[in-house]
Amino acid sequence: MIIVSACLAGLPCRYDGKSCPNPEVIALVRAGKALPVCPEQLGGLATPREPVELKEDKAVTKQGRDCTDNLLRGAEAAARIAEMVNAKEAILREGSPSCGVEEIYDGTFSGTLRPGEGLCTRQLKKLGIRVRGLR
Repeated sequence: MIIVSACLAGLPCRYDGKSCPNPEVIALVRAGKALPVCPEQLGGLATPREPVELKEDKAVTKQGRDCTDNLLRGAEAAARIAEMVNAKEAILREGSPSCGVEEIYDGTFSGTLRPGEGLCTRQLKKLGIRVRGLR
């Protein structure tokens, strides 16, 4: 089983209430080979929601609201789900403060990406799960 970002599976769970469907991910879900999760929703954040970026290991909104606990709870929940289904791989949404694999937004809300990984990615990697990012 593969864990996938729910937004890549076509579910409208992004901060803006939209999705970013990826045909490869949708095909995996339809074939019963992948399970969609949204760590930010699992952590208690609503959809739509104010954008969140990582700044100095804190997850904050543009208005300065600290959402770190939400993202950590969501990462832990996604990791528990991955363990339940014996996932060995995850395909996650690049850029996300939860799911970014190689790059995340830099915390300035300017649209600038920087090298880094999201909180869910970190949690899954700790479990030995291979994580791949998609745009």
